[in-house]
Amino acid sequence: MTPAADQTALLARIADALERLAPPARPRPDFDAADAFIWHAAALSLQPVAQVNRVELSLLHGVDLVRDQLLTNTQRFARGLPANNALLWGARGMGKSSLVKAVHAAINGGAGPERRLKLVEIHREDIESLPALMALMRSAPHNFIVFCDDLSFDADDTSYKSLKAVLEGGIEGRPDNVLFYATSNRRHLLPRDMMDNERSTAINPGEAIEEKVSLSDRFGLWLGFHKCSQDEYLEMVFAYCAHFSLQAEPDRVRAEALEWATTRGARSGRTAWQFIQDLAGRLGTKTA
Repeated sequence: MTPAADQTALLARIADALERLAPPARPRPDFDAADAFIWHAAALSLQPVAQVNRVELSLLHGVDLVRDQLLTNTQRFARGLPANNALLWGARGMGKSSLVKAVHAAINGGAGPERRLKLVEIHREDIESLPALMALMRSAPHNFIVFCDDLSFDADDTSYKSLKAVLEGGIEGRPDNVLFYATSNRRHLLPRDMMDNERSTAINPGEAIEEKVSLSDRFGLWLGFHKCSQDEYLEMVFAYCAHFSLQAEPDRVRAEALEWATTRGARSGRTAWQFIQDLAGRLGTKTA
């Protein structure tokens, strides 16, 4: 065997060994497996969700304006028209995450010209892996809503930079077939004491927090959720009663619902739902 042949054989053996050592290629996600998925950053994989935990859009009361705004924005996206990333911020328990899931279901269950949407949930702690998720969706023949619940950042957290780059700032930017929806209790996604501290210690207070506050500016649609009034709270309660056909005296329901809210120190959609669960259980009626 000639030296050249020996060298060729050696290179072939090295190539074979490297191929055996290399991990197998990751399979492409099967986006037709479900309409909703959970992103697992560690495995860079998407887990299909057969049944999403959500309520019907018609059951969300006291948030009519923001409901219509988010629904309209999502309908445009599903029709292939321009649409905005959305930040749903405000009071706890007022249906921010429920609205995102309900709008997704309403779009996919409608009879209009919209295309079916895929809902992908990414956990707050996995935001740094967002570029990898976007890469999987970029070439897919579907439209996606990437959803992050309870999004916020602490003082030492720099993962918000990954989100900024994906939403608008990076070279590739957000794929045309992806929208990002997030819920948060904070309008600017940062704790107030952190912002105040940076203002007080900076040479130029305005520029000190500009980079971090500008993250919120990446969301073209800001939807505020505020604490509900007593009348709005009772409207939610009685809407649930009607939907689930709960047979109870209205005056009794009203009194018990108000007592329920008082003992918890809050009136919200979540409080109304929890009361209905208790009432339905006492009446022996299922709500699922």
